[in-house]
Amino acid sequence: MTKEMLLDLISQGEGVTIEFKECKNEISSDVYPTVCSFSNRFGGHIFMGVSDSGEIIGINPNCVKDMRKNFSNMLSNSQKISPALYLSTEEYEIDGKIILYVYVPKSSLVHNCSKITYDRIGDADVNISNNTTQMSELYLRKQTDFTEKKIFQYLTINDMNMSLMEQVRKLAKSKNADHPWLGMDDMEIFRSAGLYERDYSSGIEGFNLAAVLLFGKDETIRSCLPAYRTDAIYRENNIDRYDDRDDVRTNLIDSYERLINFICRHIDDKFYLDGTQRVDVRSVIAREIVSNILMHREYSSPFPARIVIEKDRIITENANKTYHYGRISAENFTPFPKNPIIANFFNNIGRADELGSGVRNLYKYTKIYSSCEPIMFEDDVFKVEIPLNTSENTDKIPINTDKVPINFDERKEKIILYIKERGSITNKEACELTGLKDSSIKKLFSQMVKSGLIVPNGEKKSRKYFLP
Repeated sequence: MTKEMLLDLISQGEGVTIEFKECKNEISSDVYPTVCSFSNRFGGHIFMGVSDSGEIIGINPNCVKDMRKNFSNMLSNSQKISPALYLSTEEYEIDGKIILYVYVPKSSLVHNCSKITYDRIGDADVNISNNTTQMSELYLRKQTDFTEKKIFQYLTINDMNMSLMEQVRKLAKSKNADHPWLGMDDMEIFRSAGLYERDYSSGIEGFNLAAVLLFGKDETIRSCLPAYRTDAIYRENNIDRYDDRDDVRTNLIDSYERLINFICRHIDDKFYLDGTQRVDVRSVIAREIVSNILMHREYSSPFPARIVIEKDRIITENANKTYHYGRISAENFTPFPKNPIIANFFNNIGRADELGSGVRNLYKYTKIYSSCEPIMFEDDVFKVEIPLNTSENTDKIPINTDKVPINFDERKEKIILYIKERGSITNKEACELTGLKDSSIKKLFSQMVKSGLIVPNGEKKSRKYFLP
């Protein structure tokens, strides 16, 4: 969001998708009903530090950090907003005054604020909790807008791959040590995540399509969504066909890992020093590509999603429900969740960030990787093209190596980054990650243990390595 776009929105005044809040020293309590009503209606823009008349009055600079932190904490507090929302605040300085901006996307779920359901009518947040007609209309609207909410009333928990629950809890704990899912049983997690719900217009209750895609057994997914698949192709020498391929037709949790590994297996690794933090650029790009193709596709379409890796580029295609036709840039992009339940679930387990961050990350890290910009085009088929490094621009990659020690071992760094992301690593995983043989990995692990970089746990055959 540029300052010009921001000022243009403010000049339109308050309405069904725009709200001003003064909030000079703290987040006022009336911000949260607006968040709730926006998510229940069309989405919208909240400006803090702006008066009702549209005058920019600013926020106390000393309070900004705490305000942003408190806002995020309240949105993840189920006693305040339920189901929880994950939104980011952006800070802008206009004429020497600081304002906070929040984009609230339209949600596929019905959200409550302090156990009250609000809808946006005109420029007002209206309590509709006791109005059965308006509540029914709200649920019906959600049901028809988002494919992921389709309920399969005859599915039972036996149709789900419940072995994934342990992995989900570990991932949620890795992101938030006090994550509320840790104290819930399996069905409570399904309900909390919006995967098991009731359609109030028909009275039908059950697992929805989002639950099937995230947890369904392979045969369950085939039955509910016969055309579902993600085709990953590597094509360099055999350009008429392919050199490697993975036809992915399993749940989204396992699909994520398989597709990430496929991309990382076939493109060069590059590291970048961002301040004092060393970033694995390849992994960031792979993560954003896979998150986008799994979270934001239109699953009702028979069009198969594709990831094609060629010598000089990665191309992805997925079915799409178009909201903004044309090429997307970091400046003109307004994020819109295509599958908010799935996106919110990925956010909870640390496999996605706030809405809209994917576009920004792809622009940032593609430039670092290949000195080029990605091409993203929204139509009935959403297309992304990521230019890869070629001999012509190898020298242009802005990798800051000034502070990297001379004896720095990238294989050790790969292993450390892998453990940071996944919690631990085995011999087999390290061999696949580095391309080294088992005997070489054992020597490398021995060096890293002696140096205090990692610690072993378990017997030899099942031994895993962790960070100290």
